[in-house]
Order: sequence, then C-alpha cells, then structure tokens
Amino acid sequence: MLKALIFDVDGTLAETEDLHRQAFNRAFSEMGLGWTWSPAAYSDLLKVMGGKERLAHYVETEHAAEAGEIRPLMPEIHQRKTRLYGDLVEAGQLALRPGIARLIAEAKVSGVRLAVATTTSRPNVDRLLAVNFRQDPESVFDVIASGDEAARKKPASDVFDLALARLGVAPSEAIAFEDSAAGIRSARDAGLPVIATRSRYTESHRLEGAFSAISDLGEPGDPHRHIDGVAWPGGVVTLRALQAWHAAQAG
Repeated sequence: MLKALIFDVDGTLAETEDLHRQAFNRAFSEMGLGWTWSPAAYSDLLKVMGGKERLAHYVETEHAAEAGEIRPLMPEIHQRKTRLYGDLVEAGQLALRPGIARLIAEAKVSGVRLAVATTTSRPNVDRLLAVNFRQDPESVFDVIASGDEAARKKPASDVFDLALARLGVAPSEAIAFEDSAAGIRSARDAGLPVIATRSRYTESHRLEGAFSAISDLGEPGDPHRHIDGVAWPGGVVTLRALQAWHAAQAG
C-alpha cells in the first residue's frame, strides 16, 4: 500500500534556484563584496549541495587568498541571503511547479502522508510553503526534514532516512520526487523509488535511477513531456496512477 509521498524542495516543489542565486548576489552587494554569480556559474556551484556549503566552496576555490578574512563573515552572508530569499518569495516571485498543488491535494484527501526531504534550510522551506499554500507548513506536510537536521547533505541518504523515520513508513511504502542527480542518488540510497522532474538548473543532469523521468507532474489540459521510464496516462501524474504503479510493483 502506498502510504507516503516525499518531496525535495529546490527545483522540485518550485523553481527556487534562481531566486537563491539572486538572493546570494544581493547579500554580496549589501556586504560590499563585489561578487556576482551568473546563471552559468551558479549552475556549476549547484554541484555542491547546501547553500552554506556552496558558499564555503566558492570562497575556498575562488577567493583562497582572502579566505581567512572572509570565513568569519560567512554566517552573516548566509543569514542575509536567507532573509533576502524570503523577501523575494513573499513578493510573489515563486509559484509551485505544475501539478504539485494538485497532487498534494489528492494525497491529503486520500489520507496518503506527505513529507519534505531537502538540503535547504528550514526558514526557506517554511516561507515557500506559507506563501503558496496560505497555511502553516505543518498543516500541509506531515513531516519536514531539512538540511539543518541532516548530518550529511545529498547525495548522502540522511535527510530521506530522517523523513522516513519520522513518517514511520518503510521505503517500499513511499515514493520520492526529485529533480537532480544527487537527489535521485540520495533517495535511492534510502531505498525509495524516485520520480524525477527536470528543472531549469538540472537540464544537463542524467536522471539515472529514477523509474520515471518527466518535465513536470503535468496538469489536465497541460500534459508534461515524457523523458524516460514509466509514462503516465494523459501526461499527468495523479495519485490514482501512482497507487496503480505501486500496487503493480508489490504484486
């Protein structure tokens, strides 16, 4: 029986990554650092999972000579970036990806539990959910496991392991939704089957390990683009279709 759906956030629930990039650039400007991350540069930086880790990697590789002076500033840089990202989300610049709100609503009506498993920090998750669902985050998701709580970032399985433990379900009783190669590996190493939805910053990623790869979850009248693996009726991922696939695997 399918008991839970577990969602990544950045690139999966919403196309958040470019807002993160803009927020970093605004934080750099506010602190007089003179750094700018272009979309191409940020795409490369996304190979490092987690905003704090991404910033540290950038400082150590691109500003090694002054890293000793910059390291003490990094907590403030990231705090500013988190606040600025929240401001951008509050300004209405970030909608959920196609099919997300619909599938979550279907799951809630049917009693299928919902979880988040993400490397981003909890304030980022809360702001995104509050703006798009107009509810308290815990009213939307039964479990939220964020990057602040995981000992290791994706592609390690820690945050998915944490989500599963809090849900109290076995990996075989859930399905994960991801958009990146690192996320797919993380979910698979936790024992979860994965649906992959390509996002703006993961167009070049190989989506191996996902049992279905699609452009997005699709909406009635606006089907998604099938990429690989399992194809969904009418180009729309519905709870009924997920339950049918899950039952077929169990049988």
